[in-house]
Amino acid sequence: MDKAHVKKRIEEIGIVPVIRASSAAEASFAAEAIWRGGISIAEITMTVPGALEVISELTRTMPEILVGAGTVLNPEAAKRCLDAGAKFLVSPGLNVKTIELANREKVLIMAGALTPTEVITAWEAGADYVKVFPCGQMGGASYIRALKGPLPDVPLVPTGGVNLDTAPEFIQAGSAALGVGGELLKKDVLKTRNASALRELAERFVAVVKWAREQRAAS
Repeated sequence: MDKAHVKKRIEEIGIVPVIRASSAAEASFAAEAIWRGGISIAEITMTVPGALEVISELTRTMPEILVGAGTVLNPEAAKRCLDAGAKFLVSPGLNVKTIELANREKVLIMAGALTPTEVITAWEAGADYVKVFPCGQMGGASYIRALKGPLPDVPLVPTGGVNLDTAPEFIQAGSAALGVGGELLKKDVLKTRNASALRELAERFVAVVKWAREQRAAS
């Protein structure tokens, strides 16, 4: 899947699930369950034990899922993720060299940033999206709205503080997509392998984002 198709998938669904799990098996279970709930994207963070193996296995066995790597801290880690089959990269903070590597490899990158200066730096360095993290602690949707004022052309993906209640506000504020972690991939649900509960949560997030986008378009 080339970069254009990766971007299209992210924009269509509008949700990037941040999968932090206690084991490789748990991460794989989560990816499949949310796929069945309508979210065919999985960001496997490098904090997952055996994360590279998870990425490789999912890419091989479930080509329907767009598998990316999260918590990518530097170019060396990024290269290992790409070698494992990751189709996109996500960083929690700004590392320009990682953005440059992604651009050389023609792979989509969602670069982490928080301040206006970091957002501008990430965008000018060639990031495809700027992940605003941790967004909830900075005011949530109101912070995204404040950033979009002077930076209307920068596609922002808030992560942190996104849940079913706040998702519409983030969309209304101009978010290109939403990074969702624990509010979708709840620890107790993962621990008990409750696939139906996870699938239902995924369906609810998809519906909320769709509704919020329709409301934004109509306003």
